[in-house]
Amino acid sequence: MPDNSSYLVVPIFALWLFVVAAIGVLVIVLVTMALRARKGRLAAAEVDRVRGPLPEFEKNGQSAAAALVQWSPETLRHILAAELPDAQVIVVSNREPYIHNREGDDIQLVVPASGLVSALEPITRACAGTWIAYGGGSADKLVVDKNDRVEVPPDDPSYTLRRVWLSEEEQQGYYLGFANEGLWPLCHIAFTRPIFRASDWEAYESVNRKFADTVVAEARNERPIVLVQDYHFALLPRMIRERLPEAIIITFWHIPWPNSEVFS
Repeated sequence: MPDNSSYLVVPIFALWLFVVAAIGVLVIVLVTMALRARKGRLAAAEVDRVRGPLPEFEKNGQSAAAALVQWSPETLRHILAAELPDAQVIVVSNREPYIHNREGDDIQLVVPASGLVSALEPITRACAGTWIAYGGGSADKLVVDKNDRVEVPPDDPSYTLRRVWLSEEEQQGYYLGFANEGLWPLCHIAFTRPIFRASDWEAYESVNRKFADTVVAEARNERPIVLVQDYHFALLPRMIRERLPEAIIITFWHIPWPNSEVFS
């Protein structure tokens, strides 16, 4: 009898990411509404209207999934367009939502299979935001402008993809080394002992600093909404806060968080 468990992994993972994205949007909306209400520009009833769905996401996983049925990209777009018309949303992730690769004399566009991209791209599109990511495609540098930006998606440009370039040494130390050989097994309490090298830490810190520089350069105002994705950027929120103290920074780690005994 075939094992169908493998077929459930991607849908469940994507479902969880969409729940996280929905909660993130509600947090963004509530923060902005609170700031407006404090200035006397928003009625309390409007704040309560958006706050209402939050308890559904605080229940067990089954209830959260049920609440998700009423959510869609269109729902998120409506909330963002209505409540945050002037907000700048910046997404930061290691993986980019669109990759350009060489195929002979042609350039091929690749959309990676990623629950993260599926969950966050509707938000970025709705806000005409900026997505900052590592440009790892073999033709990525050929399609960007002088500021390393490219408008995506190609058939309906809706937001800006800002690519960050890393050397092979940086990629090896920051991503393959510190993040994947150190943090990943540590947080998963894996049987493989985490490996932490001084050189990997230096690369990790340097790359996080490079992404912080990019966020600051892309910010159009003093209070952007920055969605920092995953354990690759553990240092990034503080680095951004040091230079943009009024920024709204929301950090998502899409891996488990171990108990304190593991760190000892």
